[in-house]
Amino acid sequence: MSLMPKLMRMLQRPCAPAKRGRYESPSVPSRAPRAGRPGRFLLLAGLLLAACSGRAQNPADPGETPGRTPSAVEPLAAQAAQAALHELQAGDVIQVKVYQEEDLTAVVRVGKDGTVTLPLLGPVRVASNTVNQASVKIHDLLAADYLVNPRVTLNVIEFAKRRFTVLGQVQRPGSYEIPPDESVSLLQAIAMAGGYTRIGNPRKITVQRLVAGKSVVLPLDAQAMASRKNEKSFEILPEDVIVVGEKWL
Repeated sequence: MSLMPKLMRMLQRPCAPAKRGRYESPSVPSRAPRAGRPGRFLLLAGLLLAACSGRAQNPADPGETPGRTPSAVEPLAAQAAQAALHELQAGDVIQVKVYQEEDLTAVVRVGKDGTVTLPLLGPVRVASNTVNQASVKIHDLLAADYLVNPRVTLNVIEFAKRRFTVLGQVQRPGSYEIPPDESVSLLQAIAMAGGYTRIGNPRKITVQRLVAGKSVVLPLDAQAMASRKNEKSFEILPEDVIVVGEKWL
């Protein structure tokens, strides 16, 4: 009866790593069990082999889920999708690659006229197109006259600097940058400049803007805008010049 405790202790011990190669079944003693040994000896020995085999086949942490995609991949996929929807504009630097056509690789800046100059194609207008739309356009132009089913990859290497200027009665007059693929309202622009000075007048603000090549001056009331929470905010565009006037003392 002393055999049972020994086998239980063997089941609790860590099993030796399984050796690779052909499996060989354990040899069975030719001698029959001694009289009085119960048949459960073979049963417990089988349980011991099964436990070791199960541990060797499942070394991973039981808390891990096999085949699960790491959660870190999800933000990267979202960033890639957002980059593909970026609308190209003058000043963006893009890289154009054609699979197995190294001579057609180009890194170019989108000009003020909205075009880029590419090998074989020459000037191609890409401004106001998303990255995906521009890729399709270049693909179609190459497929029409030069290549059979070209594989075009287009990436934005550097986003254009979209700046506006805040002058007058603000704490930090100067030029500020509009983040890529984001918008800045008039109230946000004033906040970026540190807010009003002691004599700054939120009801006396002008925005100088180029419209169809001509400079126009737009009078605005930031105080009224701040009080109308549900009203659409006034959006600042690149090259705008905001001037905050003074209060009458």
